[in-house]
Amino acid sequence: MLGLYIVTAVLLVISFISDREKTFNGIKIGLEKFRKILPNYLKILIFVAIILFFSEHLISEYLGQENSFLGVLIGLALGSVTIMPGFIAYPLAGVLVEKGVLYMVVAAFVTTLMMVGVLTYPLEKEYLGPKATLLRNSGSFLVAVIISLAIGFFYGEI
Repeated sequence: MLGLYIVTAVLLVISFISDREKTFNGIKIGLEKFRKILPNYLKILIFVAIILFFSEHLISEYLGQENSFLGVLIGLALGSVTIMPGFIAYPLAGVLVEKGVLYMVVAAFVTTLMMVGVLTYPLEKEYLGPKATLLRNSGSFLVAVIISLAIGFFYGEI
Protein backbone atom coordinates (compact mmCIF):
# COMPACT_ATOMS: atom_id res chain seq x y z
CA MET A 1 0.00 0.00 0.00
CA LEU A 2 2.89 2.32 0.77
CA GLY A 3 4.17 1.77 -2.77
CA LEU A 4 0.85 2.98 -4.17
CA TYR A 5 1.12 6.18 -2.13
CA ILE A 6 4.68 6.76 -3.32
CA VAL A 7 3.77 6.21 -6.98
CA THR A 8 0.78 8.55 -6.60
CA ALA A 9 2.93 11.25 -4.99
CA VAL A 10 5.59 10.99 -7.72
CA LEU A 11 2.96 11.19 -10.47
CA LEU A 12 1.34 14.17 -8.74
CA VAL A 13 4.68 16.00 -8.64
CA ILE A 14 5.29 15.21 -12.33
CA SER A 15 1.81 16.48 -13.17
CA PHE A 16 2.38 19.62 -11.10
CA ILE A 17 5.66 20.33 -12.91
CA SER A 18 4.06 19.66 -16.28
CA ASP A 19 0.94 21.84 -15.85
CA ARG A 20 0.06 23.45 -12.52
CA GLU A 21 -3.40 24.62 -13.59
CA LYS A 22 -4.55 21.20 -14.83
CA THR A 23 -3.15 19.57 -11.69
CA PHE A 24 -5.05 21.96 -9.40
CA ASN A 25 -8.23 21.48 -11.45
CA GLY A 26 -7.82 17.71 -11.22
CA ILE A 27 -7.31 17.88 -7.46
CA LYS A 28 -10.34 20.15 -7.14
CA ILE A 29 -12.51 17.73 -9.16
CA GLY A 30 -11.23 14.78 -7.12
CA LEU A 31 -11.97 16.51 -3.82
CA GLU A 32 -15.48 17.39 -5.01
CA LYS A 33 -16.16 13.76 -5.97
CA PHE A 34 -14.74 12.62 -2.64
CA ARG A 35 -17.02 15.08 -0.84
CA LYS A 36 -20.03 13.64 -2.68
CA ILE A 37 -19.31 10.00 -1.80
CA LEU A 38 -18.11 10.67 1.76
CA PRO A 39 -21.58 10.64 3.43
CA ASN A 40 -22.47 7.23 1.97
CA TYR A 41 -19.04 5.88 2.76
CA LEU A 42 -19.27 7.08 6.38
CA LYS A 43 -22.71 5.48 6.76
CA ILE A 44 -21.30 2.15 5.67
CA LEU A 45 -18.25 2.49 7.91
CA ILE A 46 -20.58 3.14 10.84
CA PHE A 47 -22.73 0.15 9.83
CA VAL A 48 -19.67 -2.11 9.65
CA ALA A 49 -18.43 -0.76 13.00
CA ILE A 50 -21.80 -1.54 14.58
CA ILE A 51 -21.67 -5.09 13.18
CA LEU A 52 -18.20 -5.52 14.69
CA PHE A 53 -19.62 -4.67 18.14
CA PHE A 54 -22.09 -7.56 18.00
CA SER A 55 -20.72 -10.73 19.47
CA GLU A 56 -19.89 -13.52 17.09
CA HIS A 57 -22.28 -15.72 19.04
CA LEU A 58 -25.20 -13.33 18.48
CA ILE A 59 -24.47 -12.97 14.77
CA SER A 60 -24.03 -16.70 14.24
CA GLU A 61 -27.18 -17.42 16.30
CA TYR A 62 -29.38 -15.45 13.90
CA LEU A 63 -27.41 -15.67 10.67
CA GLY A 64 -25.16 -18.65 11.23
CA GLN A 65 -25.10 -22.42 11.36
CA GLU A 66 -27.83 -22.92 13.95
CA ASN A 67 -30.68 -21.28 12.04
CA SER A 68 -29.88 -21.12 8.35
CA PHE A 69 -33.51 -20.72 7.22
CA LEU A 70 -34.07 -17.69 9.48
CA GLY A 71 -30.68 -16.31 8.43
CA VAL A 72 -31.57 -16.50 4.75
CA LEU A 73 -34.92 -14.80 5.41
CA ILE A 74 -33.20 -12.01 7.36
CA GLY A 75 -30.56 -11.66 4.62
CA LEU A 76 -33.24 -11.47 1.92
CA ALA A 77 -35.23 -8.88 3.87
CA LEU A 78 -32.26 -6.69 4.79
CA GLY A 79 -30.85 -6.78 1.28
CA SER A 80 -34.21 -5.87 -0.23
CA VAL A 81 -34.63 -2.70 1.82
CA THR A 82 -31.00 -1.54 1.95
CA ILE A 83 -29.39 0.82 -0.54
CA MET A 84 -25.64 0.41 -0.76
CA PRO A 85 -23.10 0.52 -3.60
CA GLY A 86 -21.32 -2.69 -4.49
CA PHE A 87 -17.86 -1.42 -3.60
CA ILE A 88 -19.09 -1.12 -0.01
CA ALA A 89 -21.34 -4.20 0.06
CA TYR A 90 -18.65 -6.70 -0.89
CA PRO A 91 -16.22 -5.78 1.93
CA LEU A 92 -19.20 -5.85 4.31
CA ALA A 93 -19.98 -9.36 3.05
CA GLY A 94 -16.39 -10.31 3.86
CA VAL A 95 -16.81 -9.03 7.42
CA LEU A 96 -20.01 -11.06 7.80
CA VAL A 97 -18.28 -14.22 6.55
CA GLU A 98 -15.41 -13.62 9.00
CA LYS A 99 -18.01 -13.36 11.79
CA GLY A 100 -19.30 -16.82 10.92
CA VAL A 101 -22.32 -15.97 8.79
CA LEU A 102 -23.18 -18.70 6.31
CA TYR A 103 -22.28 -18.14 2.66
CA MET A 104 -25.89 -18.67 1.63
CA VAL A 105 -27.04 -15.92 4.01
CA VAL A 106 -24.41 -13.52 2.68
CA ALA A 107 -25.41 -14.47 -0.86
CA ALA A 108 -29.07 -13.76 -0.04
CA PHE A 109 -28.14 -10.37 1.42
CA VAL A 110 -25.79 -9.24 -1.35
CA THR A 111 -27.92 -10.56 -4.21
CA THR A 112 -31.08 -8.83 -3.02
CA LEU A 113 -29.05 -5.75 -2.18
CA MET A 114 -27.90 -5.47 -5.79
CA MET A 115 -31.06 -6.67 -7.54
CA VAL A 116 -34.16 -5.86 -5.45
CA GLY A 117 -35.18 -2.26 -4.81
CA VAL A 118 -37.96 -1.88 -2.27
CA LEU A 119 -36.88 1.63 -1.32
CA THR A 120 -36.43 2.64 -4.95
CA TYR A 121 -39.87 1.33 -5.95
CA PRO A 122 -41.58 4.78 -6.05
CA LEU A 123 -38.97 6.19 -8.43
CA GLU A 124 -38.73 3.04 -10.51
CA LYS A 125 -42.50 2.77 -11.03
CA GLU A 126 -42.52 6.30 -12.47
CA TYR A 127 -40.24 5.17 -15.30
CA LEU A 128 -41.21 1.52 -15.77
CA GLY A 129 -44.75 1.49 -14.46
CA PRO A 130 -46.01 -0.41 -11.43
CA LYS A 131 -46.51 -3.75 -13.22
CA ALA A 132 -43.02 -3.87 -14.73
CA THR A 133 -41.48 -2.73 -11.45
CA LEU A 134 -43.27 -5.42 -9.46
CA LEU A 135 -42.34 -8.07 -12.03
CA ARG A 136 -38.70 -7.00 -12.02
CA ASN A 137 -38.46 -6.92 -8.22
CA SER A 138 -40.36 -10.21 -7.81
CA GLY A 139 -38.22 -11.93 -10.42
CA SER A 140 -35.05 -10.55 -8.88
CA PHE A 141 -36.14 -11.73 -5.44
CA LEU A 142 -36.85 -15.21 -6.79
CA VAL A 143 -33.44 -15.30 -8.49
CA ALA A 144 -31.81 -14.21 -5.20
CA VAL A 145 -33.52 -17.09 -3.38
CA ILE A 146 -32.34 -19.55 -6.04
CA ILE A 147 -28.77 -18.20 -5.92
CA SER A 148 -28.75 -18.37 -2.13
CA LEU A 149 -29.97 -21.97 -2.12
CA ALA A 150 -27.48 -22.94 -4.85
CA ILE A 151 -24.60 -21.46 -2.87
CA GLY A 152 -25.83 -23.17 0.29
CA PHE A 153 -25.93 -26.47 -1.59
CA PHE A 154 -22.50 -25.87 -3.15
CA TYR A 155 -20.88 -25.09 0.23
CA GLY A 156 -22.71 -27.90 2.04
CA GLU A 157 -24.78 -25.57 4.20
CA ILE A 158 -28.07 -27.21 3.20
